[in-house]
Amino acid sequence: MDLGLKDRVYVLTGASRGLGNATARALVADGAKVVLSGRDEKAVTAAAEALGPAAAGVAADNADPAAAGRLVSAARERFGRFDGVLISVGGPPAGSAADITDEQWRASFDSVFLGAVRLARTAAAELTEGGVIGFVLSGSVHEPIPGLTVSNGLRPGLAGFAKSLSVEVGPRGIRVVGLLPGRIDTDRVRELDALSGDPEAVRASSSAGIPLRRYGSPEEFGRAAAFLLSPAASYVTGVMLPVDGGSLRSF
Repeated sequence: MDLGLKDRVYVLTGASRGLGNATARALVADGAKVVLSGRDEKAVTAAAEALGPAAAGVAADNADPAAAGRLVSAARERFGRFDGVLISVGGPPAGSAADITDEQWRASFDSVFLGAVRLARTAAAELTEGGVIGFVLSGSVHEPIPGLTVSNGLRPGLAGFAKSLSVEVGPRGIRVVGLLPGRIDTDRVRELDALSGDPEAVRASSSAGIPLRRYGSPEEFGRAAAFLLSPAASYVTGVMLPVDGGSLRSF
């Protein structure tokens, strides 16, 4: 299937590793060009170099108000166009409702919520018909995840923002989509599993609750994201797609 990605240019934040990087690899494999961002300049440069001439790396923090404009400008300067963005941020700190401090809430709001809103708003102003804005969120959009209170608080709000934005920019031919990863075998998920002190037991228990009985691979997520970002999904907007092996039980 031709996804229509040849020579299209996407910005992917938080893409030096994990789900953003897996999506970048899938996009490039199908002919797209990508600008990767991440807070660690060395890591994001290495990630871009690994993808070859179809990729560029930019050190940027989503919490920085100037980051959004810099990333869109980098796409135009390096590759001559800008067709879409996939907004992903590092996971906020784990903890219970009673444990998360005001400072942690403020820092997470700036990076996870406001940074994502700012990037989406900037992209919406720059994109033309056929453009797409994607969010990497979480299953916590639908069901709170024990021990991840900050994610449970902020991700559903971003889903609401994304839905509102999809209605506003739809008449201009711009799509807005979200992806809700479940237990994908990334460094972040391994770190969360390790908090218990017995990550193998957590993985076995979590896998038993997934209808497909296993964690997903980053590549499986990347292929789903690449499709949603591509022109092949041109009549899909305003949706939150679970990529979770069937973990979400609701319709």
